[in-house]
Amino acid sequence: MNKIEKVFDINIVLLTVFSSLEMLRNEKNIELIYDICPTVPRELRGDPEKLQRVLSQILTFVFENSDQKEILLSLSSPEDFLVEENISFTIHETGIAKEKVSNFLETGLSKTIEILEGKIVDDKTFDIYIDIPFKINELGFRRHYRLPDIVMMGKKILVLCESEKVTKSIKKMFKYFLYNVDAGVEEFKNNGSDLAAYDILLLDDKYVTDEFDHIIAKVQQEIPLKYVLLRDEHIVENTNTHTVSTHLIKPVTQESIFELIISLFQNDPNHGKIKPEGKKYILDIEKVLKNIVKPEELSKLAQYKMERDNLSGMIEKNRGVKEPILNKEMGEENTKKMGLAYTEALKNFVETFDRSDRYFRQIVNEKATQKIKEFCIDLEKNSKLIGAQSMFKFADIISLIFVYDKLDLLPIYPGKYHLELEQLLKEIKKYLDA
Repeated sequence: MNKIEKVFDINIVLLTVFSSLEMLRNEKNIELIYDICPTVPRELRGDPEKLQRVLSQILTFVFENSDQKEILLSLSSPEDFLVEENISFTIHETGIAKEKVSNFLETGLSKTIEILEGKIVDDKTFDIYIDIPFKINELGFRRHYRLPDIVMMGKKILVLCESEKVTKSIKKMFKYFLYNVDAGVEEFKNNGSDLAAYDILLLDDKYVTDEFDHIIAKVQQEIPLKYVLLRDEHIVENTNTHTVSTHLIKPVTQESIFELIISLFQNDPNHGKIKPEGKKYILDIEKVLKNIVKPEELSKLAQYKMERDNLSGMIEKNRGVKEPILNKEMGEENTKKMGLAYTEALKNFVETFDRSDRYFRQIVNEKATQKIKEFCIDLEKNSKLIGAQSMFKFADIISLIFVYDKLDLLPIYPGKYHLELEQLLKEIKKYLDA
């Protein structure tokens, strides 16, 4: 059997796996964290579908058998990734019996790993250790993510997250861009407790209070501090504060850090300017982060929750009904009414929307509201024409987000759109090749 070699983005595979396991993650209340070493290339040559299947099988097994609330999947590769090297996928601290893990790997996974020419590594340090060889797409490049301006590198950032594993992972990914990273309250205190010393504050949204928001507003009057909230993909809260620069949505990957930096500094009027010296804002941040919600604010939170649940319920209702990926009879009837040939309509759809998942991700990251609306209208119209009912429903869900003005939900949808588009294009290809 010839080994498949497609060019693919490792981050897309990881996001796809994350999305595909959404129901199980929520059911088990487990947070999946990616820890990606800077040596892992962004674009690889190999079989992304089988890699996705292997990772999904591994994580499904772990989620179903572990009592841990955080599972860390680590990716690493050699320092010098020349042509073809192993990427190591490791998980530890699952609490699952070694014998059970070994039995799963040998009986449930070994054949797929063999097809990928990978191997199961017996290492007592890790519960699961898989090596899979991939080729690099860009020969000779060590820096796989290149910021458009060197001034974007070397910034100073304070990272304050509830999870220690998430903190360490994010710290590693920012260091790739030569960032000076203080992670946690203790490092902040040890380095002077001066909020004005930082270019970026990345804060877990679980820590947010009105008092802290007022503090950030005061600091931003003196220095151009970027204030980023780290958020779970499914959480919708009131974040219409003018102090927040943007959000970083879990799961965090090296590519999402790359995109975050660009979004913060590319069109920034202060970009490239030297930060004024002498400005200080000493803060007892530990005291501020321990603040609890005041009783008078509970009614506001209840209101936000009601709005959130209302929208989430409508979305779940839409998602709960499985629609056909491609209803050929409906499509043939629709195109006939329009005086079009169905095969030509399908070819036109492929020509128009092939690789449009990249464009959709870009306009969502740019928060280009009008472009997103126009894209969804076009997607809805063309999906309806060819009988792509599942994709039509996807576009309808995006419309609901605009109707209820809950644009903070949008960052979770590029991954979902990638999956929908992949499935639909496969169905169209089957029909056209028949």
